[in-house]
Amino acid sequence: MKPVLLVIAHGSRDPRHAATVHALVRRVRSLRPDVRVETGFLDFNIPSVQGVFESLAAEGVRDVVALPLLLTRAFHAKADIPAVLRDAPPQLRIRQAEVLGPSPLLLSALERRLYEAGLTPADKSSTGVVLASAGSTDPEAIAVIADIAREWRHTGWCAVRPAFASAALPRTEDAVRELRALGCAKVAVAPYVLAPGFLPDRIARGAAEADVLAEVLGPAPEVARVLLRRYDAAAARGLLRLTVSA
Repeated sequence: MKPVLLVIAHGSRDPRHAATVHALVRRVRSLRPDVRVETGFLDFNIPSVQGVFESLAAEGVRDVVALPLLLTRAFHAKADIPAVLRDAPPQLRIRQAEVLGPSPLLLSALERRLYEAGLTPADKSSTGVVLASAGSTDPEAIAVIADIAREWRHTGWCAVRPAFASAALPRTEDAVRELRALGCAKVAVAPYVLAPGFLPDRIARGAAEADVLAEVLGPAPEVARVLLRRYDAAAARGLLRLTVSA
């Protein structure tokens, strides 16, 4: 049997967050009906990751791929998720999948959202884009966002600038003004976030002076495909059972 795929989301008090996560998981299930897909949350929402692990163990499940629903390898990927995996029932054999980003498919999803918001491919050369992420204190995560912005710029946009809703600069509104000053005819904000919530709302407020604000990535088909690629890669790897240190 194929390993169960456990999608691990952060969780939020904002009900839109869980609704979006569940919509993405439904799309994943529709693409791969041969894989059992479950969802667990680190905080705020149910079921908890630990609760899902205990239920799977009680059913006799043995193999699980735990997939962090994250776009970068920041604190949650490096600390929170390994900690919760170490507390899983010992009879579970767990492989931890990589985070979703970076991936060319995610750039395709970002463009999809911009076109859905009103841009067309003909607008690319005259449009500056703010790649707006949640932000992090982890320099690796910040560097990845900057690298994605540089890569995306090479696909034909007038300019692409990274921005952050917290923990790092510039803010979305400052990046919008910078692109205006560069002479871009239009400025668009592309939230590089998976689900609505407090920080995506801050991004939206910072986009007040932009011409276009795209929706979050959410259940875009490209996101679901990345998720399944990460699952397949983890399922094919040797077992990475995390054990509690003595």
